[in-house]
Amino acid sequence: MLAARMHGYKQPLVLEEIKKPEISADQVLVRVGGVGMCRSDVQLIDGYFHHALNTTFPITLGHEIAGLVEATGDDVPEAAQLAIGDQVVVATGWGDGVCRQCRVGDEQICEHGSWPGFGPPGGYAEYVPVPYRHLIRMEHRLNWEELAPLTDAGVTPYRGIKKLRAAGVFGPDRVIAVFGASGLGSYAVQYAKLLSSGSTIVVFARNEEKLAIAKRHGADYAINTRGKSLDDLRSELFRLTGKRKLDAVVDCVGARETIQTGFGLLATAGAFVLVGLVGDQIDMPLFPFVSGEFTFYGSFWANYTDLQEVLALAQQGKIQHSTKRVGFKDINENLEMLRTGEIIGRAVVVFDVDAAAGPGGRQAAQQMAVG
Repeated sequence: MLAARMHGYKQPLVLEEIKKPEISADQVLVRVGGVGMCRSDVQLIDGYFHHALNTTFPITLGHEIAGLVEATGDDVPEAAQLAIGDQVVVATGWGDGVCRQCRVGDEQICEHGSWPGFGPPGGYAEYVPVPYRHLIRMEHRLNWEELAPLTDAGVTPYRGIKKLRAAGVFGPDRVIAVFGASGLGSYAVQYAKLLSSGSTIVVFARNEEKLAIAKRHGADYAINTRGKSLDDLRSELFRLTGKRKLDAVVDCVGARETIQTGFGLLATAGAFVLVGLVGDQIDMPLFPFVSGEFTFYGSFWANYTDLQEVLALAQQGKIQHSTKRVGFKDINENLEMLRTGEIIGRAVVVFDVDAAAGPGGRQAAQQMAVG
């Protein structure tokens, strides 16, 4: 099979042919239909997770995986309802199953867990082995570009916004901000609209095209932050909403600038949830944090139940998508575009693209390491 593999840090992925994986008794072989391209793939290549992961090269990246059941292991129970040809998505976050976090369903934060594409084989390949209990079967099929991103970009902000809802900061007289309008942010705007009990939704970003998409996806107002001070943003917020401060923030970027700006605009007793990981540390004044009684949530990925809920919304037609279809041979080119912030929405590698090209296209892809 074809696979795009990482052989070392700060190197283009190698597009090569490797042995099709065998599955153990409790695994399912998934034929990958589509795999989302995430900024964390770029960060993995660049060494961002070097100290957090015990990496043995080569590894196959790609954690936003959707595909078809190709084969099932002998111990996959009938109750799993997984048959050859079923459309499935991979619920990422494979825990040990016995720790406290796993017991309550939060396997994505298991201290002894793993994630496909960060060690276990990921979806930048034609086939991927997956433990059967981490697959969710789709009742009604969606296309690969719509489906694959839901396993990370489309579910990570959902979990974060659920935390804000539980904090009691939503309501018709509240203003909720989404920082970032790219992959995660375009979904966050929609979930904020769905879950925030009539709150006003304002999206903050630096790219006008991305802001326009966020408006189409339900944001009430959009503010371009480029070159603006905190006072400038307060004034613009007041002009649009009649308020100078925010009741809640979901930060889909996680850069030092967005964190400082979000807390700088947060109202007394406001809540802030961070789901983005562009930066590597938080730096903000302590006294306003304490005296304002702010609540801060870290929110990492999502659990199986969160993903089930998002998939249900998608199958009901309640989620809009902004995606770009990418062929296998163009993976490295698009990783570089992710690195420089040029991707609008979510790029999705769709293997059907290369399958349609025939044997000649496949042979060319095998011989190329595009970068």
